Order: sequence, then structure tokens, then C-alpha cells
Amino acid sequence: MEMEKRTFREVSFRAVNGWPVLVGLLAFLAALFTLTVNVAATVHWVYWFFAVPATLAALISLTGFFLVNPNMARVLVLFGRYRGTVRKDGFYWTNPFTVKHLVSLRTHNLASETVKVNDMLGNPIEIGAVVVWQVRDTALASFNVEDYQQYVDVQIETAVRELAKAHPYDEGQAEEDVLTLRGDTESTSKELTAELQERLNRAGIEVIEARISHLAYASEIASAMLQRQQAVAIIAARQKIVEGAVSMVEQALEDLSARKVVALDDAQRAALVGNLLVVLCGQSAPQPVLNTGGLGG
Repeated sequence: MEMEKRTFREVSFRAVNGWPVLVGLLAFLAALFTLTVNVAATVHWVYWFFAVPATLAALISLTGFFLVNPNMARVLVLFGRYRGTVRKDGFYWTNPFTVKHLVSLRTHNLASETVKVNDMLGNPIEIGAVVVWQVRDTALASFNVEDYQQYVDVQIETAVRELAKAHPYDEGQAEEDVLTLRGDTESTSKELTAELQERLNRAGIEVIEARISHLAYASEIASAMLQRQQAVAIIAARQKIVEGAVSMVEQALEDLSARKVVALDDAQRAALVGNLLVVLCGQSAPQPVLNTGGLGG
């Protein structure tokens, strides 16, 4: 018969202030020591029968003291049973047989290892992430997973791989309009945060922020993809140049016509447009040519 797995939830534990207990125990031990020294020669064996166990009990009670530092917590377990968590900083005392696990509530900053994975289109890429997290539920972190810090590390790598496989690296590679790892950083960061939070809920971990820290094509295709990106950039720049040149030529023709500087027929207009486009769109500096036969000659 399969045993039912129990899920623990954090409960607050009100521990006893340790200072009054410490003073009381020290006073008791001091009084017992003084009494024993003063009457050691005359005491009956009955005295020792009660004095020795009382001394041992007082000494064992000293192990019940514990400290809780700021942004730290103590998870208390007594004889295999979870008793609660102390989050408030201070000096406390509890049953000396209680095991007091220390759990950090501070914010952790973890950079994952750079992993190599294929994106949505099968391109090999290298990707890594930085995740900011902290323990939300100390009971879940202590009892639901073996080692919550290692668990977080493994789940970050898994979530990063899933994110990379769900999106293309860059724009213009997929037919449909989809989120890209390189272009939609805010959206992919939110998606990564949500994915991680879902995975880490069982460990009582809160994901504060998750962002891609490293993104690049794998070395075997990096050179080819760089050439592709350069070609796309050149085409885009050329399109802007041509759009600007056409607007300038159009404005020039309108100004010449409006000011009646020169009357142009269709052939002369076509020749002027061609010359202006060559000058405006050419990569090298134009070489002036003296034309004595008119614009069309």
C-alpha cells in the first residue's frame, strides 16, 4: 500500500524568551553548587540522589537556547515532528531535545551556467540567466525537497532550456509573428519568472526576478549568423536611403517646377531623376561630368 505523502506548511512558533530562563538556570546551578560545597561532608545519600539528576537536567537545559539573526529563521523539529518556525530575531529557549534547522530568509542572487540548447527553429544557441529568489515557506523548503538550494539551481537550468526551445533567437526567422529571445527581453523575462515560480512553489521559494544574462549563437554557426545579421542591417539601411533619396528627388522636381528655374520634358526629367538617385544612393563620392549638350545629351 502506497503511503500518502504529507505536505508541510509553515506555522509560527512562539518560543520562550531566553534571558529569564538563562538567569534562572544559572541561579539554580549556583545555588546547588554552593549548597553542595557547604554541606558536602554531612549530606545524606538522598541529597546526592536528587542533586545529581537536577544538575544534569539543568546542564542539558542549556542546550535549549538558540539565536535567530535578522533575516534568518529556525525550523523546530521535536522527536521527528514539525513544531513551527521562529522568524523574529532574538534569543530564545525551547525544549533542549528540539532540533533547530537554520534557514536563510535573505535574498539570493544566482547566475545559472551557460547551457547550449536549440531554439524553436533548431538553431544551436548559448543561453544563461540570473535569478533573484528567497525562501517564502520554510517548512516547504525544509521538508518537501532534499536540498532547496540545489533544487533551485537545477530548476533554473530546466526552465531556461524550456524557454529557449519555445522561441526563436531573433526576428525574421519564423513565418509567424512570435516572441523572440533577443528582441522581446521584457516578455521573455516575465515568461521565465512565471515558469520558474510554478516549478519552485513546491519548495516554498519565491522568484523575485529572472532575466536572461547571456544569449549568443553557438560557435559553430555564430559566423554565418553574424553575416546574416549584417546583411539584414545593410538591406534595412539601403531601404531607408532609397526612401530618403526618392523624397529628396520629388521635392527637387517640385521646387524646380514651382520656381520656373527650368522647363523639363519627360526625357530630361527622367535623366535628372536618374542622376540624382545615383548621387544620393551611391556609396562612393560622385565624379562631376560637364555636359554641354543639355540634360538629355
